[in-house]
This record gives sequence, C-alpha cells and structure tokens, in this order.
Amino acid sequence: MKKILANDGLDKAAVEKLRSTGFEVVTATIPQEELATKLNSFDAVVVRSATKLRKQEIDSAPDTRLYIRAGVGIDNIDAKYAEEKGVTVRNTPLASSLSVAELVFAHLFTGVRFLHQSNREMALNGKEKFKDLKNSFSKGTELRGKTLGLIGFGNIGKEVAKIAWGIGMNVLATARSEREISLPVIFANGMKVEIPMKTISKEEVLKNSDFISIHVSGKAESLTKEDFEKMKTGVGIINCARGGVIHEENLLHFLNNGKISFAGLDVFENEPAPGEAILRHPKISLTPHIGASTTEAQQRIGMEVADIIINFFKQ
Repeated sequence: MKKILANDGLDKAAVEKLRSTGFEVVTATIPQEELATKLNSFDAVVVRSATKLRKQEIDSAPDTRLYIRAGVGIDNIDAKYAEEKGVTVRNTPLASSLSVAELVFAHLFTGVRFLHQSNREMALNGKEKFKDLKNSFSKGTELRGKTLGLIGFGNIGKEVAKIAWGIGMNVLATARSEREISLPVIFANGMKVEIPMKTISKEEVLKNSDFISIHVSGKAESLTKEDFEKMKTGVGIINCARGGVIHEENLLHFLNNGKISFAGLDVFENEPAPGEAILRHPKISLTPHIGASTTEAQQRIGMEVADIIINFFKQ
C-alpha cells in the first residue's frame, strides 16, 4: 500500500477517494524542523504553502517518488533539485484561480470605498461619531470605467481580467512575452462572450492604470522603486500573488507620500509574522494569505491532487 503524506491538510473528499482506491493517507502535520527525519516512509508528499521541501528534506527521503504542491506555484519546493534526483513534481495551477481573482476584487472594492478603515472605526466610534465617519468615508470612487493593470497574465490574471470586464473596467496586462489572445467570459445565464486581448509592455501598464494587481510567480519579477515612480498618482495596488514581489519598504514610502492611495495585501515578505508598519497602516486592506482558501477551491484542489496521485501510481 502506497503511503501519502498531506502535510498541510487535504479536502476530506479527496482523502476518502484516495483511501477508497487503496492508498494510506496521513494528514497529521509534521513540523518543518522534523521533516528531514520523518519523510522517508512516504511514497508521495502533498504540501500547500506552509511546508517547504528543500534539498535537506529531499535528500532525507530517497524513496519518495512524487511531490505535489496543492496550489498554483511551487516556490516552496526545490523542484529542479527534486527532478534531478528522479522525483516528479506537480501542482494544481487551475483549481484556485477563480478564488484568488475574487479576493483581488474584494480588496479593490474595499479600497475604493474605505471598507477596511470604516469597519475599524465603526466598531470603535460608530455610536459617538457616526456623522464624522460618514463625512470621512463618503468620497469613494467606482471601479466601472477605470483601468485595471495586471502585472503577469497567467491563469489567475486571466480570471481577474474576466471579472474586470464583467463590471465594466478596462484591462491592461503585461506578460513575459507580448501576445494576442481571446478570453471567454461566461455569464450566469450561460451566455458566452469572447474578448480579444493583447498584452503590452510593463511600462505602459504602470503608466496607464488606475489600479494594479500583481500576478507574477517569483521575486525576480518584483516591482522596483522606479516602477512605483512610473505609476499614476493615486493608484491602488493589490498583491494576492507572492510575498516579496512588492518590497514593503517601498510600498510604505509611496503610501505615505500619497503616490499610492491604498493597497490590498494577502501575502507578505515576512509570513507568518508581517511587519507592524504594514499591519497597522490605515491605507492597507489585509487578509492572512487566504486567496485559495475557499470551500470550492479546496474541493477542486483536493480532487485534482487525488487524481494526480492515482494516475501516477496506478499507471
């Protein structure tokens, strides 16, 4: 019987599917510092974002044949080294795209209507200072008709673009190579509209966007101070991609001087202990790395992981 470790958890239905097809599944979390001494008994290891599989862990488990990142990126797995050692590395790039895209818009709507500030202040002073707070938070703006810039145009970026078009926004996007594509936008009544899209240069996106959402996969593609300086004054910034693709010191600088009107962050440089200046800044909407953490996404991810494992070992 093949033994599977789901170290950061796995959807219950996926666990049941694996067990019903003859796999032993362990969902108890092994602490990071203990992984190197306890991985050797597993044929496959499934992780989310919390567990890291580097050279030390990979070398400690020579009989492990499969590593799966239950999510989009594989930043927390040394995939190149694992594959050099003959281990297959897989991920689930599509399953959580919509969930992350919807969180991007949760932060966008929050930012343009001051919901993060309003919620804090109403809880503290809503009864005594209702009129003052009404005056403070009555200068919001609409998203319709505004331009959303996407830095990175992979699966999540494309889902963000579809939502943006659906609410009447203009979309600009940059990718590693400029190309023309057509994206289907499907509405609740089954109506489908194909929208043509051409990616453009990063500089054009930075200069012409009212809001910017980041969807790159690694720190090498991070925004520089010079990138911030090219943006419109009053731009809003969203990062639901990777901690570190925005240098938080730069972000704070441009929030404080008014260049950036607000930011929405789901990921941070110092997870799981973000800096106090970020956590307490009044212009930042915050979530604790929950982009893919919807019930629907975790079900899709779990079943995709189960299928990967079953197909890999039963072939």
